[in-house]
Parts: sequence; C-alpha cells; structure tokens
Amino acid sequence: MRIIRLKEVMHKTGLARSTVYKYMAEKRFPVSVQLGEGSVGWVESEVDDWIEMLISKRG
Repeated sequence: MRIIRLKEVMHKTGLARSTVYKYMAEKRFPVSVQLGEGSVGWVESEVDDWIEMLISKRG
C-alpha cells in the first residue's frame, strides 16, 4: 500500500487542489489520511479505483 501526496493526486486525476477538496467534502472522492500535523496523503489504490470508476461510467 502506498500513500501519495496532493501533487501526485492532482497529476493522476487532472483535478485542481480546490476540486479535490470539494469532491472530498461532497463524498465524491477518497478521503485523505492524516500523516502528521498539517500533512495529509491519499491511499494510491483508492485514487486509482476512483479513476477506474469514472472510466467505467462513461460507457
């Protein structure tokens, strides 16, 4: 299991920082993991699953 930081999440998804956090608030994106004080990351497999879900929805 790998934890990725925001920069890589943005690169993988093509989303802006504000959109990542907006989608998280709307429960439309994987929730971040607290790594330390003021430091978060995302489970890479959860982000990959989210991307796969979008691809499968397009038909």
